Amino acid sequence: MPLISKLSERLKRHPKRVVFPEGSDPRILQAARKFATRGLGVPILLGDRAKIKANAERLDISLERIRIIEPRRSDEWEGFLTKFQGLRRFKRLNDKEAAEYLDNTNYFATLMLATSQADAIISGATSAASSALRPLLQIIPLHESVKTMSSLNIFDLEDPETGKDRELFLADCAVIPDPTSEQLCDIAVTTAALRYHLTNNKPRVALLSYSSKSVSSKNPTVAKMKAATEMARRKAQELGIPMEIDGELQVDAALDSVVAQTKMIEGPVAGQANVLIFPDLHSANIASKLVDILTRARNYGPILTGLSKPAAEISRGATAGDIFGTAVMVASQAIDHKLLYPTDSDDLNEDVTQIS
Repeated sequence: MPLISKLSERLKRHPKRVVFPEGSDPRILQAARKFATRGLGVPILLGDRAKIKANAERLDISLERIRIIEPRRSDEWEGFLTKFQGLRRFKRLNDKEAAEYLDNTNYFATLMLATSQADAIISGATSAASSALRPLLQIIPLHESVKTMSSLNIFDLEDPETGKDRELFLADCAVIPDPTSEQLCDIAVTTAALRYHLTNNKPRVALLSYSSKSVSSKNPTVAKMKAATEMARRKAQELGIPMEIDGELQVDAALDSVVAQTKMIEGPVAGQANVLIFPDLHSANIASKLVDILTRARNYGPILTGLSKPAAEISRGATAGDIFGTAVMVASQAIDHKLLYPTDSDDLNEDVTQIS
């Protein structure tokens, strides 16, 4: 059974609320209808109510199980202004300045997430990545055990030999251009933790390079992947999250057991990797788009990792099906979300504790 189907069954037992800042977009409306009619939870669409209703009518979409919020006219508006100005970053804003921020549905939606009026957020359908990411970085805290927000894409594939479903997690495909070893450590651990949370299968993490287990290479990018591998192993052990981590590995040695044997690469990850960590944003983004275009596999994301709340910043080229699948992924994160990082304390951030 594909991962999306398994998680949908779980969501039917534990439905969640997903907020969409770009509520009038036709693809969002189609994804929201599918999410609602399948009984997975309540989609919350932000934007001009008349425009959302007009687009829904044109697409023959019933809004019966879908919540619509027009921020300025909502019951939450006055309370949100006060809460927004209570955040340390924004405490010097006057009412007019704070209102200008909250008129931006990305900020309003992020505040809904921070105050637990939504369980997850999906943004980026019609805006640049920076516009979608900025409110999240400013309002939603990181897990205390990590210092890096990153992203991943999930590919739901079919194994060509066995025909069985196979999920492949790729990171970081959208956020950090040239991560350090420390950042790669966080990327590896948070990506693996999410894989374990969603699939309940042990992550096998490969930190990728153009070489495999090179002893003589003095290239700084190879050294970066080696150092990140050791850091990630220590961090995973500290957090108590079951995962296997190895690097540096070439991608063919990471994914193909025959190639791994030929190159004499041994270990629990070689030829069996299900999480791929790339040395930089160039390689990760190019690889994810190649897999997407050449295989036409089910592709979900980018999903943000490291944050204390579930979030995704999707591509402007995402289809309604992509958005629905991503909604299922982030909503599923909200089920027992604290299990992602079991050693984290409950009080993750003073600001969010105050406004919740």
